[in-house]
Amino acid sequence: MPKVNKNILIIIAGVLWSGVGILLIRIASKWFHLLSKEELIFSIIGGLLLGMAISHFGFSNLAKKNIKRINLYANNVCIWAFQRWQTYFLIIFMMSLGIFMRNTSFIPKFILTPMYIGIGFALFTASFKYYEFLFKLRYKNNNK
Repeated sequence: MPKVNKNILIIIAGVLWSGVGILLIRIASKWFHLLSKEELIFSIIGGLLLGMAISHFGFSNLAKKNIKRINLYANNVCIWAFQRWQTYFLIIFMMSLGIFMRNTSFIPKFILTPMYIGIGFALFTASFKYYEFLFKLRYKNNNK
């Protein structure tokens, strides 16, 4: 396995969180034409509010824990260590659940749209914890 500097792991985690967040919002936006005007407004506002709550109470704390965990590593570690190995099982489960929910008719797009916007917005905003850490680290190193 290729080994990288631990700061590269933080960049990878931040970019992936940002990218997945944008991807989820993009998927949700493809359903906008299926919604009435009222449902669309509810989905966007509800999704953003849900996303702020998820980011504040969940994903931001998770990002901080990941940063602390990564910082404990030696300088060069496996490129896949940006997440704990147990987290990969959760990611596979969440992706499978998302694919199932998108492709089944049991859950209407009116319900899925704010969920996807919420989780996407939460991932995107929480990804800035990684960038903030690197920015502070760079500032600290430049002022020595």
